[in-house]
Amino acid sequence: MNDEAKLAQAATWIREADGLLVTAGAGMGVDSGLPDFRGDDGFWRAYPALRHHGFSFEDIANPAVFSRDPQLAWGFYGHRLKLYRATQPHAGFRILLDWASRMEQGAFVFTSNVDGQFQKAGFSGERIEECHGTIHALQCVDACTNDAWAADDFDPVVDETTCRLQNARPRCPHCGALARPNILMFSDWNWVDRYTERQPSLLVSWLRGVNRLVVLEMGAGRALPTVRRFSERHGPRIVRVNPKECAIPPALGIGIDTGALAALQAIEKSLAAN
Repeated sequence: MNDEAKLAQAATWIREADGLLVTAGAGMGVDSGLPDFRGDDGFWRAYPALRHHGFSFEDIANPAVFSRDPQLAWGFYGHRLKLYRATQPHAGFRILLDWASRMEQGAFVFTSNVDGQFQKAGFSGERIEECHGTIHALQCVDACTNDAWAADDFDPVVDETTCRLQNARPRCPHCGALARPNILMFSDWNWVDRYTERQPSLLVSWLRGVNRLVVLEMGAGRALPTVRRFSERHGPRIVRVNPKECAIPPALGIGIDTGALAALQAIEKSLAAN
């Protein structure tokens, strides 16, 4: 199937669907200017101060760093928090919202992203499953309680030359220990999942009401295949968008080898033409 035929097929599925399941990995945010940390080079381009440490993304996105070097750990996550707060979702989010608004059951989002961009774009928090948590909430580094709270009152000041936090670190209001982002990290046994564990049941309830589902998977790679595997459980009408890793079994859907925004705009153009 050539590119034009794939776009026409995606447009037909969207036109016929009564529910839109958006599944998204880090590539969804690239068109908004967000890094996806693909490989050490991509990570170090985003955080050159960590190159001399020899840290990979897996090394710094690890709860052990909060014990070993909390200023560095919060330098990394504080910078990301400020970046995500300042970033505006790209136009593709609006396209997805427009499509969902025409469907009887609307949309639900399943994402490994922790940036909160779907909420900022206007998607309901009740219709978003953030399987790795969110940077916009905090928890105790020791998980002294099964609680997480909004990070709104924390305004990190980060020295971008050293990637170190310059102001006071956030503290747990329950025990006074260091607070950390409410994100599932690598080798993480203390992640508080209380605020994500109810979302799968909401998604299951939503899916029960959908008869003609279409899945739009955006920027989900094979390195961490959580999103891809989730998408594949909900075929056969999957549109996998990824500029480098768009392959998908034909029985499950079609692959489009571009970035998220370009693909969404191309599908929108195909919808308008028919």
